[in-house]
Amino acid sequence: MRLSQIYAANSPAVSVEFFPPRSPEGQADLAMRIEEIKRLGPAFCSVTYGAGGSNRDSTLDWVHRVKHEFGLEVMCHLTCVGQSRAEIDDVFSRLEADGVENIIALRGDPPKGDAAWSAHPEGYHYAAELVAAATARGFSVAVAGFPEVHPESICRESDMRFLKEKVAAGADAVVTQLFFHNEDYFQYVDQARREGITVPIVPGILPFRSDDELRRFTTKYARTMSGPARVPEDLERLIAATEGDPDKQTQLGIDWAVRQCEELLKSGAPGIHFYCMNKSSMVEAIITRLRTSGTLPG
Repeated sequence: MRLSQIYAANSPAVSVEFFPPRSPEGQADLAMRIEEIKRLGPAFCSVTYGAGGSNRDSTLDWVHRVKHEFGLEVMCHLTCVGQSRAEIDDVFSRLEADGVENIIALRGDPPKGDAAWSAHPEGYHYAAELVAAATARGFSVAVAGFPEVHPESICRESDMRFLKEKVAAGADAVVTQLFFHNEDYFQYVDQARREGITVPIVPGILPFRSDDELRRFTTKYARTMSGPARVPEDLERLIAATEGDPDKQTQLGIDWAVRQCEELLKSGAPGIHFYCMNKSSMVEAIITRLRTSGTLPG
């Protein structure tokens, strides 16, 4: 099912993102996690793509497994980094042959060790170009959104112009990068609607297990995606109150994500996209609570 159909048919639509593991142990663990997520009935799962296509084959292998072994709808990440148009066309062909309909088209981050992003001499320079190429091949395409503004944008208005270009190129949905302050998402959506962007804008939620993990998400990990994510003052106070207690901090991560999701969904968000970091237990706990409360249909 295409993304446009998924968001029309599922209100709201829950999706979960994985990354391809490198080790045999990681692969076995992820297979178990996907089985656990499958029981929750997500609208689709997505599989990430390494910088410069560094784990392209692994991504495509897991996309195949999610769709054909686990029987879930799938969205494949695809980036411009380090790849020629011919190489990207080859990926398109492999996805078509596998019956995959959905892609999230990203410019991508510089490979590890590179200070700045640069286009492949025979590749695409911007995500909007990749969107246009993917839609020309018949894919349904999502793009990234940045509630706290992309780190390379000079201002929110500039960032919004790039989003409009991606949607004009054919994007069916926007999936945002992580955030911990819902007001950032609400303001982002309001501005997008004022600019005439009407496609679904899906909030991306990343549950944290500890204070240390939260700091990694909001600095090193988040910086590669959208710049450091802002931590609200009330969350900072709650983290300080649970210092030294790993179990309480994990529970706080679940509670905060539930709080975010409840407010987002009650305010009309078209779904939730979970960045689960290949761990299913927290997402399972969050979805279960949202269904118990009636925020998500059972």
